[in-house]
Amino acid sequence: MSGVTLTAATRQNLLSLQDTASLTATTQNRLSTGLKVSSALDNPVSFFTSQSLSQRSGDLGNLLDGISNGVQAIQAANQGITSIQKLVDQAKSVANQALSTQITTTGTASTTYSTATATTVSMYVNGSLKTAALATTDSIDQAITKLNTAVGAGSFTKDTTGTKIVMNAQADVEFKTSTDQTTLGFAGNSAAGTTYGTTGATAASVAQSADLSVSGVSARNSLAQQYNSLLTQIDQLAQDSSFNGTNLIAGKGTNNNLTINFNPKGNSNLQVTATDETSAGLNLSAITSTSGANVGQGNFLLNSDINSTLNTLTSASSQLRTDASAFGSNLSVVQNRQDFSKNLINILDTGSSNLTSADLNQEAANSQALTTRQSLGISALSLANQAQQGILQLLR
Repeated sequence: MSGVTLTAATRQNLLSLQDTASLTATTQNRLSTGLKVSSALDNPVSFFTSQSLSQRSGDLGNLLDGISNGVQAIQAANQGITSIQKLVDQAKSVANQALSTQITTTGTASTTYSTATATTVSMYVNGSLKTAALATTDSIDQAITKLNTAVGAGSFTKDTTGTKIVMNAQADVEFKTSTDQTTLGFAGNSAAGTTYGTTGATAASVAQSADLSVSGVSARNSLAQQYNSLLTQIDQLAQDSSFNGTNLIAGKGTNNNLTINFNPKGNSNLQVTATDETSAGLNLSAITSTSGANVGQGNFLLNSDINSTLNTLTSASSQLRTDASAFGSNLSVVQNRQDFSKNLINILDTGSSNLTSADLNQEAANSQALTTRQSLGISALSLANQAQQGILQLLR
């Protein structure tokens, strides 16, 4: 077989057209994909460098979800502390209201005071047992002096006739027995009275004499119950201040701490330490019917107990402010790293794109130039074949 022989000019123009077609195919591929490097065959260094940058960007993008969750968990904890602070302030208001509620026991004996035999009068003053030993020879003034020593100065006086005892005590005064009432001239009452204490040793008094009235005790007891209810609300609010299963204020412990990773290796991170903002964590105790070692001195009965509670509430407020400041500092760090990661992802994506993306304006210009070049190549090939066409004319 004999091959087709092309002239040098024809072959040169044909090669030029083939190069133009190859360049046109490359340009059209870049225009359709937007990439100048779409595989390792195009440019191995640019291709693999771009992939490395894109992979790092993707890893940081995956970490952004964890960082975002961390931000929300800290904000949930901070919101919980803010709300608990309001409850603590409300508890302070209740305690101050109890402190301003005056407890008094007042009344005038219905019969004249006289002591036939020596006796000891037993009374519970705000739940504490007090006694006054009265002699048969004691006058009403001497009896009043002994009673004031036991209960408090000014608690007992005498009426205008000078024969009956008058009580005006700034406390809850309950008599142990009916005889203790009648000894002082107050009307007796044999029914059961107040029982102090709910656990351990309890003490029971006799029902209050009809000559006497007590005010403020039930009001303070009601305020104590309101205070206890607020502590329950504090506990519930602390338990509810969670985000996606993470609660930073319901109790201390490594299991409750939050670790936020800032890079794929995990060697750049922030650990947010959990706190305990429950009533127990704030050292707030419920007000019961007993307080301290004395039976019955609860339910906001004593001013000293209320002042102690107010001091504890002040300490709780200070702890809440300190913990809120710590969470605020952590939140600032995490948000700063979140913004940094977003900007770094943008930088990495831009760098990756710069290595592989095509300049579409340039490729469009190349396409137009190659179209013109192809047309010129076809014309040149036609001219190169004119000599052979002349020989064809001679053969005709």
